[in-house]
Amino acid sequence: MTSLAPVTSDTTSDTTSDDADVAAGLPRERGGWWHDLVCPTHGTELSHAGVPGPVPPAGGVRCPHGCVVDTELVRGAWLVLSHQAWARRARVLAHRAARTGDEAARAEAVALLVGYADVYAEVAGGGEHERAQDWMLRGRLFHQALTDAIWAVSVGHAVWSLAEADPDRAADLEPVLGMLDATAEAARAARARLVADGRFTSNYTAWLNAAGRVCSRAAALVRGDLAAPAVAADEWLAGEHGQLAHALAASTRGGWEWEASTYYHGFVVRAYLLSLRGTDPAALPAEARDRLVAMIDVLAGLATDGGVLPSVHDGPYVRPSLALEWTELAALADGFVADAGLDAVAAHARTEAAAGDGDDEPADGLEDELRATAWFAAPPLTVERAPRPTVSLDEEVGIAVLRGSGLHAVLDHGPHGAAHGHHDKLALALFGRSTPWQPDPGQVPYGHPAWRAHYASAAAHPVVRVDDADPAEAAGRLLARTERSLTVEVRGDATSWYDGARAVRHVVLGDGYLLDVAHARADRPRRLTLGLRPDVPLGVRGDGADVVRTAWRGAEALDGVHTARATGPAGPVPVRAVVRPGPGPADDPQRERAHVDWAAEAATSATWVSVFQADAEARGGGAEVTGVELAGAEVRVHRADGAADVHPLPAELAGTTTDGTTDGTTDEEATA
Repeated sequence: MTSLAPVTSDTTSDTTSDDADVAAGLPRERGGWWHDLVCPTHGTELSHAGVPGPVPPAGGVRCPHGCVVDTELVRGAWLVLSHQAWARRARVLAHRAARTGDEAARAEAVALLVGYADVYAEVAGGGEHERAQDWMLRGRLFHQALTDAIWAVSVGHAVWSLAEADPDRAADLEPVLGMLDATAEAARAARARLVADGRFTSNYTAWLNAAGRVCSRAAALVRGDLAAPAVAADEWLAGEHGQLAHALAASTRGGWEWEASTYYHGFVVRAYLLSLRGTDPAALPAEARDRLVAMIDVLAGLATDGGVLPSVHDGPYVRPSLALEWTELAALADGFVADAGLDAVAAHARTEAAAGDGDDEPADGLEDELRATAWFAAPPLTVERAPRPTVSLDEEVGIAVLRGSGLHAVLDHGPHGAAHGHHDKLALALFGRSTPWQPDPGQVPYGHPAWRAHYASAAAHPVVRVDDADPAEAAGRLLARTERSLTVEVRGDATSWYDGARAVRHVVLGDGYLLDVAHARADRPRRLTLGLRPDVPLGVRGDGADVVRTAWRGAEALDGVHTARATGPAGPVPVRAVVRPGPGPADDPQRERAHVDWAAEAATSATWVSVFQADAEARGGGAEVTGVELAGAEVRVHRADGAADVHPLPAELAGTTTDGTTDGTTDEEATA
């Protein structure tokens, strides 16, 4: 369990007034890289037992599957978590003391901050961390300057709250000035290196700017400068490489962070809102203000009705510590813009955080403090929003969301996403209100290269694969869009996707169901496969020669009816659905799930048709789907009441005939 109880309004029983005892709990070693907190055998994140505390558990850190790992890298990763948890505790205590006048909370917060000033001078005062990997932007207290910045934001806000609430006692905080000045200067130097390397849009920049702004402002308050500079005069916010410039440069017009990672999107939005403390949202430059609102709206639009945020591209699949970050972001967003739309996200995150293994950091009251405090200098923005469409799309990142009839689908077809991208072109994720039927699998801590490679691979995603190989990085494109459908494609060449191959995916929200048609062509006979990758128990059965039925179970049920056709040089070839055990999502690679690979051997063309239907209550009634038929240029969805819905195929798919042959379009024309 954690060595300190969650911060409550009654802190006297959980804390000590002895400053030396409080500071004795701080680690007196530099931290490493948190991504190294991973079991080398199982790929799971290691236990947080003992966090926060001065040293890692004796003998090593436990894995959920029974291993105990004791290496220098794991020790350094554990120390990252401990340092961050102590800084967060100081911040919560300071917010509470500032809001309520709680003297015990103030005394502990001051003791922690002054203690950290000593630790910082002792272990980080000598300059950059000499054990950081060569590729890293080196930090001082940690391997990464990014980690320094995240820690510094918590420390800076703790000082800010105490000094602003009680200027007459700001002298108590003078011992931290050297640390604040050093962290701000380190943030400036690290940002300058990113800019010089042409990496201004890195997500690191958002946190370096946040650290610079927060620590500079906190230091000014301790020195008695109570009047904050205007936004336009604050270089950390409005400068050439400040926070507002970064928000515009590192996101699309629709608001998506350019890497199209759910995690890194929330990561930078949280940094932006933390850095804007004390500003008036309405007084920000209009373009930047509107972009920040759009970035919040992206999360609200991506989330399911039950608050699940699909883990597109790199980022944890489920992680209690991340859940606490989502609750923090939701509270900040509500202060920035009215009706931010993240209530369900926050509620789901609270449940997820509470479901940790007992060693995870518990909810500590930070969200409550943020909601009880005026974080910004004026009320939240009031923004008129159009009703959310059935199909929403950001064409620049190629992320589309389709919602209706009890289903929530995410179709990923845009650019790769640089270092945080996955081989997931044309992946179709499927959710209920809160059930991850077929989610993006997320990512393990980066310190496990083998499992990290797996979760970035095509094999881990519900996509078309060619010859069971990983493709080259690729960007798909939108072919067509209606109010209830999307058609997207990806084309391969010598440097992109699979050379000589092409895939198209057509997704339609029908009357009480979702229709999915995937089509692949190749310039020579190849193995063409479509994968299904559930995170719920999955039943699969053949129904005659041409139909496969699937039953996806969980808190909500989903049923699928599928058919497929393929052709090779000599005519039709069989398409077989093979079920085999495979790793579940990245929170635990050892959790087995049924993987389905629906493959055609020696094929030059294949088409897979699926109809997914939630249960009657979730979909709002309507007749049950009983079958599906691929007939030339259309798909027919048969229903229990005898009706058949006819869906004409787009021109890019209309050449597929009943027996799986094509209309005569050559492979060269198909992939040109």
